[in-house]
Amino acid sequence: MAKLIIIPTPIGNLEDITLRAVRLLKEVDLVLAEDTRTTGNLLRHLDISVKMQSHHKFNEHKTIEQIVNRINAGENVALVSDAGTPAISDPGFLVVRECVKAGIEVECLPGATAFVPALVVSGLPNDRFCFEGFLPQKKGRNTRLKELAEESRTIVFYESPYRVLKTLTQIAEFFGSERAVSVSRELSKLHEQTVRGTLAEVIAHFEQNEPRGEFVIIVGGKPSEKGTKEPKE
Repeated sequence: MAKLIIIPTPIGNLEDITLRAVRLLKEVDLVLAEDTRTTGNLLRHLDISVKMQSHHKFNEHKTIEQIVNRINAGENVALVSDAGTPAISDPGFLVVRECVKAGIEVECLPGATAFVPALVVSGLPNDRFCFEGFLPQKKGRNTRLKELAEESRTIVFYESPYRVLKTLTQIAEFFGSERAVSVSRELSKLHEQTVRGTLAEVIAHFEQNEPRGEFVIIVGGKPSEKGTKEPKE
């Protein structure tokens, strides 16, 4: 029976593609790609020739019915994003939901996702954490930060280089400038870097060093009344 296969792709280093992912990309009838140019580069690197279709946040509502129909007609379809695991702060949820509703098997391969290595190397507690992804750009942003300031678990955010300094500053306003934070960028790439310290210290670092690359921000949860100071770099 045909199915939808969710295939994670490398977040930077192309060596992180799995053998299973390569095999399935060769076997499927269609690859749904967030950006066919980006995925095309990956497929050429892997010497894979397969039909692609654009599937992103601006068209996914319109294409879902057609995708479900194709799978029901016997085609195996793979879903990839530009980098990492689809549906994690990327398109994917809607097509998965509709396939589940239609009784179509959905298979998700384990693989690359940016927040896991960032969380592991942060030095902050990772036995329990909450994933926030990208904060709302406007409406509800301050309300969400106010709520998260009381969260006791480690918190994971995604951010672009253009907004990371603003976001860190806003987090400091609500969480306090002494809250522990770890900021990772360019994960798995040549210039991978993690900066650890208090929010005040990390903000000062990026005021002096222009932020570049995609960022994962790991913020320590609200300390208990007794509190312990988190390790620094």
